[in-house]
Amino acid sequence: MSSNVFNLSKKNVLLFGGAGILGARMAYGLASHGAKVVIVDISDKGAEEVALELNSTFDDSAIAYGLDITNESEMLQLRKELECRLGVIDVVVNNAAAKGPDFFKPFEDFPMKEWELVMGVNTTGVMLGCKLFGARMAERGSGSIINTLSIYGVVAPDQRIYIGSEYEGHPISTPAVYSASKAAVWGLTKYLAAYWGNKGVRVNAVTPGGVFSGQNKTFVDHYSERVPLGRMAEKDEVNGAIVFLASDASSYVTGQNIIVDGGFTVW
Repeated sequence: MSSNVFNLSKKNVLLFGGAGILGARMAYGLASHGAKVVIVDISDKGAEEVALELNSTFDDSAIAYGLDITNESEMLQLRKELECRLGVIDVVVNNAAAKGPDFFKPFEDFPMKEWELVMGVNTTGVMLGCKLFGARMAERGSGSIINTLSIYGVVAPDQRIYIGSEYEGHPISTPAVYSASKAAVWGLTKYLAAYWGNKGVRVNAVTPGGVFSGQNKTFVDHYSERVPLGRMAEKDEVNGAIVFLASDASSYVTGQNIIVDGGFTVW
């Protein structure tokens, strides 16, 4: 195997949710390995800011689009524009996720509107990204799809962690809809890995553990006690798995879930 298997300089990567906490760092990690990164986010401004930062560091490495990934017409238009502009999309990273104003409501009171919003982005949006861009990969016989999951699509949240926990001054928890949406995407990932395997399309998942992004000390301490490595993840620590699955280093890897959680799920 070549020593340059992690080099992405000839790959166009489509990154959904590219302006978020993890998405912006994924974009940087991909660009730093030579990829041309298409940053897509519901926030036009957010996507443009990430692209501007990347282009100032890595010349002509990023372009930005703002759209709703649950809108199939907008997604089809994106595909049309990218095929004209770039030709081939080699890698798709489905990283978009959503939460509305009632995201932290208890299960018994969880509004259907919030459930539908989260499932729409976290699951249906991922399906559309796979369907529209994965189909093109299957037609030409190559490509890599990477779906971002969550440890809470693999194991249930330990509710004790959230006692006294806050983010930016507000109590936090992990709602059932988040676990359900991410578990559904893991099922979709395995299905498509088998479905498109004979077409040369690899479909895998990356599952981040808890990433520090401003949670209060109570949460950090409670969470870290549940992690064999004894701490939360930093924002860049998921990038290695993303680059690996985007690159030729993972040419014989499909249907897998790389869990980057400091060991959280071993207990």
